[in-house]
Amino acid sequence: MKSNTRLSMAALTLAAASLAAFTVAKPAPGKGQDPKVFKVGHRGTRGLMPENTIPAMYKGLDLGANTIEFDIHITKDGQVVVYHDASFTPSYTTMPDGSDIPAADRSKYTFYQMNYSDIRPFIIGEKPYPAFPEQQRMRSYAPLLSEMIDSVEAYTKKHHLPAPYYLLEIKSSAKTDGVEQPAPEEYITKMMTVKQLKKLGNRLYVQSFDMRPLQVMHRRYPQIKLGFLTGDKKATFEDNMKELGFTPYFYNPSYDLVTPELVNKVHAQNMVIVPWTVQEVSKMQELRKLGVDGIISDYPNRFQEAGL
Repeated sequence: MKSNTRLSMAALTLAAASLAAFTVAKPAPGKGQDPKVFKVGHRGTRGLMPENTIPAMYKGLDLGANTIEFDIHITKDGQVVVYHDASFTPSYTTMPDGSDIPAADRSKYTFYQMNYSDIRPFIIGEKPYPAFPEQQRMRSYAPLLSEMIDSVEAYTKKHHLPAPYYLLEIKSSAKTDGVEQPAPEEYITKMMTVKQLKKLGNRLYVQSFDMRPLQVMHRRYPQIKLGFLTGDKKATFEDNMKELGFTPYFYNPSYDLVTPELVNKVHAQNMVIVPWTVQEVSKMQELRKLGVDGIISDYPNRFQEAGL
């Protein structure tokens, strides 16, 4: 009887300890803290402001985006710059003196072959951009990733906006290693030296069309939530998942690839699906009815009308 009592007391003590441990245990990184619906401003808000600039990030958040999406490249001197293509795009960027960038000379302005001090003077946003006629004309530039994050964090605090989420896209391809970017291991090493990324915690997401940097990130930084981008109509969901070799947080396809079957497959793997790049309100509404977890758009000003 005494033995049973001791066992009972021991069991109660263990149970109490277990309960206490459960009560104070911290949740998994980011668990329950992600947006219920991802309202993503593509390149900040490309439809209304010069893309991938700091003002574009501000505008997207002002208009109700809870997540800003942007692209990065590595410079010759190992810095991380925010820009979409691997070299300056003549359609919306001009030379430091305001003149056009000759199309034939574009390869001369590849970021991986330039120091940031030579990149910074190029002008983004003064030249009319017919593809986006609503875009505000202004003089801006390609910022460093560190500057962009510091600026956005300061802006949201000053204007009492919710802390934003950052959807960082790694731009790379096996065909251009050593020319337009370093190989994946070195790329990730240089990217992760940006101290501001660590401060974002669960508000940082990293995505790419290139599986290789995602595989490196998964191995070296398993706490960071990753996303695979696809616009390939020939590769199936199963093909992509097999080649990737792990289950990412996001599976983000071009919106025209989204079907009820794909949404079900993604959700069955406990992944999130946020298609790109959705411009029309009616299409946003249609995709939400299919069950997507958010929308990536050049026009965050349309999210409210779409009921997001």
